[in-house]
Amino acid sequence: MTTTASCPLRAVPGYAGSHPGIQIGTYVPSDADDDDLKFLQQLGVEWAMLIVKDPTHHTAEHYRAFGRRLAEYGIQIYRVANHSVHNMEQVTLNLPGRDEKIEEFCTFLRNLGAAGIRYNTYAHMGNGIWSTGATEGRGGVHARVLDITHAKGHWNGQVFQGELTHGREYSEDELWDNYAYFIRKVMRVAEDEGVYVGFHPDDPPVYALGGIPRCIFGNFAGYQRALEIADSPNFGVCLCVGCWLEGGKVGMGCDVIQAVQHFGAQGKLFKVHFRNVSNPMPAPWQETFIDDGYQDMHRVMQALRAANFDGCIIPDHIPQMVGGSGPGLAYSIGYMRALVQAANNEAGGA
Repeated sequence: MTTTASCPLRAVPGYAGSHPGIQIGTYVPSDADDDDLKFLQQLGVEWAMLIVKDPTHHTAEHYRAFGRRLAEYGIQIYRVANHSVHNMEQVTLNLPGRDEKIEEFCTFLRNLGAAGIRYNTYAHMGNGIWSTGATEGRGGVHARVLDITHAKGHWNGQVFQGELTHGREYSEDELWDNYAYFIRKVMRVAEDEGVYVGFHPDDPPVYALGGIPRCIFGNFAGYQRALEIADSPNFGVCLCVGCWLEGGKVGMGCDVIQAVQHFGAQGKLFKVHFRNVSNPMPAPWQETFIDDGYQDMHRVMQALRAANFDGCIIPDHIPQMVGGSGPGLAYSIGYMRALVQAANNEAGGA
C-alpha cells in the first residue's frame, strides 16, 4: 500500500487545514446564525460543506463572503452544495437542456476556483435518491429506510416513481455514452480552475430503479471505468461509506475496507461520508447511528489511517434524536473524533 497522502488537496496552498491527516467537517447552511456556528466550533468541526440556499448566491463573491464569516469560528469551506448541478437528469439521461446544464456546472466550477474552493462532490443519478420514508431505530430515533420493492426517488423537489420514471428503459451503453460526453466537456474546466471533483456513489447503488441502471457509480467496476474515462488527476471519489454498505460486498464487487485501500492507494480518495446502515440489499435496510449498523466503523477509520487519508470526513444522514438536529450531530461528531484519535494512536501517532 502507498505511504503517500491519498488526497491531492494537501498540495493546494491554504487548503490543508490546521493539521495533516483525517479532518472532520459537516454540512453548514449559508444562513446559519452565530449560535449555530459557535456550536460547530465547540464540537471541533474544521470544515464546512456549505449549503447555499439562495440560488442567486452561487457566485464567487458570495462564496468568499461566506468563507470570511466561517473563518471567524475557525471553519473553512471544503465544498459548496449546489443542488442545481448535482444529480442532473438532463446530463445523465441526455434529456433536453443537457448542454445548458453542463455549462451551468462549468460556471459553478469556475466560481469555486475563483473563490479558492478546491473541491466539489458530484452525483450522477438520473432519478434521485430512493427511499421508503422513515422508520424508528434505536430508542425511537427517526431514520431513513429503503425497501426497493416499493420506493420513490427524490431530488431537489422532484419525485420519481414507478417502473419507468422517464417513460422508457435506458441501457447501460447509453448511460456510459452520456457520462463520457459530460466528462469531456467539464474535465479541462476542472483542471484549469484547480478544482477536484469526487464522484458520489449512487444511493442506493447496484440495482436499476425506474428503468435506469445504476451501472457507473453503483459498483467498484463502474467506478474504475469512470475514472479511467476521465483520465484526470482532478477526478476521484467521494466515498459514501453508507452507500457502499447498502450495496454490500457482493453487490459492489468489494467491501468498503477494500474500496478505501484501493482508491487511497491510487490517490483518488478525496472525501468520505462516514455513516452506517443495518444490512446490505436486497433485503430492506435502514440508516443507523455510526455504532449501530452492520459495519464496524472503527475498522473503516483504521483503513483510512493506514491509507494516509489526508482530507475531510463528515457525518451524513444522521438519525433524528429528541431535541432536533443538534444532539444527533454532536453524538456523531464526538464518536468520529474518538475513532480518529484511536486510529491515530494505534498507528503510532497523529
